[in-house]
Amino acid sequence: MSLDPPGYILSLQNNIRARPISWEGAVRAKTITDADLKKIKAIDKVRKEQRKQTIEADVPTYTALLLGDGESKSIFETAAKRTDIVNYMLVLTGDLIDDIPALTDSLVKHPHPYKPLLPLLKQSASPEEPIPLLASSVLSSLLSHALIAQPKSTPEIDEALPKLYSYIATLSNTSDSNLQDIGVQEYSALLRTTKSRQQFWQQRKETLGPLMDILRTATGGKDTDSTIVGGSSGTSIRSATESNIKVGGGVGLQLLYHVLMVIWQLSFEGKLVGKGLDEEHDIIPLYTHLLRVSPKEKTTRLVLGTLNNLLAYNKSTLMPAALPAKLPAVLQNLKTRHLNDQDLNEDLDSLSEMMKEYTSSQTTFSEYASEVNSGHLRWSPPHKNGDFWRENARTIIDEDKGELCKKLAEIMSKEWANDKQVLAIACNDVAFLVKECPEKRQQLERFGLKTRVMALMQDENESVRWESLRAVGEWLRYNFDKQ
Repeated sequence: MSLDPPGYILSLQNNIRARPISWEGAVRAKTITDADLKKIKAIDKVRKEQRKQTIEADVPTYTALLLGDGESKSIFETAAKRTDIVNYMLVLTGDLIDDIPALTDSLVKHPHPYKPLLPLLKQSASPEEPIPLLASSVLSSLLSHALIAQPKSTPEIDEALPKLYSYIATLSNTSDSNLQDIGVQEYSALLRTTKSRQQFWQQRKETLGPLMDILRTATGGKDTDSTIVGGSSGTSIRSATESNIKVGGGVGLQLLYHVLMVIWQLSFEGKLVGKGLDEEHDIIPLYTHLLRVSPKEKTTRLVLGTLNNLLAYNKSTLMPAALPAKLPAVLQNLKTRHLNDQDLNEDLDSLSEMMKEYTSSQTTFSEYASEVNSGHLRWSPPHKNGDFWRENARTIIDEDKGELCKKLAEIMSKEWANDKQVLAIACNDVAFLVKECPEKRQQLERFGLKTRVMALMQDENESVRWESLRAVGEWLRYNFDKQ
């Protein structure tokens, strides 16, 4: 799926193209050489076809102009003090990369294809400054081509990609939706190979975090005219100009689409990212919610495609979250809609079948065991079901010498600063275990469960304090009942 260039960048580029530059003055000041000026003039303000013919006739010369060679520096280095020339050459370079494959191939084969451009990312601390913005656009295009053309990584790519990701992260982390969209589309241009996706994931605290914040903000809207729930507002979302459509929290539809595109691309590394997305971002409940509020088929397609990729690779880890999030019901609702997109319908059928197989194969106990073994608890049906605990508490404690209880203790040993409900649920489970099997108290104490629930009575989270108090209460109740 190709994306249209961000409007903000297009406007900036057009503005720079229209500005006059005193090239002769730059030569007199020895900022650029007369030979460089002749090369630039030969392709400046001419028809695309003429420009292409000129460059294709002398690709090495123009490669040297942009990146330097053993005898001369890149024009970005020689003209570093002339911001107008640097801006113009960045715009021109971006045009050449898009329009002239022969030059692009030559650039990525250069011994140091990113060296003159990487310093430009640090030209200013302000994300709105043109030079870093334009440099990131050029680097994204160049690296995108290089990643495809060179399946094996190179030291140059290994150096440039993390630096570019770090710069793009500053764009996606601003409150300016234009800059966010530029950053997200540059991510998308890069995430075309396993190598680039692995590096993105490695830097996920800076790269992925802001994108997930955008998605969480987007789920704050109403289900008006979504692909699942029909709206009754006066103006249909489909009649509005797409670039002006806002979804939950004021997130623009195009920005939402582009963020979903990035996560969809990342999901092709499902085996690598599935567990982390679950533990760090509760991806299944979030994406189930996004399905409910998705305003267009194209956004619904990306949400379904991502879920399909992630669940296919991580059934045991992610499926336990799907049932409490009510994903099967949402999928069933979606099936009642008349949806035209073939990819969407294929992913919908695949997900529905996956959910059907999972739910039919799960007993209540195996569902609970699968959730505990995943290492991440949610308020799924077994936790508050008294019948479940009456039937299964003894098995949970005794089976495999208490492996499930040991896993529960392991889960409780973590702080869960970003998801305190995990601790509340674990305390709830301990309370039920003590209530149903009071004679097993000492065994539960040996697993460290009593010590931990007592410590959690002082937790800052009200829900954790309440559930831990209830668990300790079960121990005390047994003591009182025996007296």
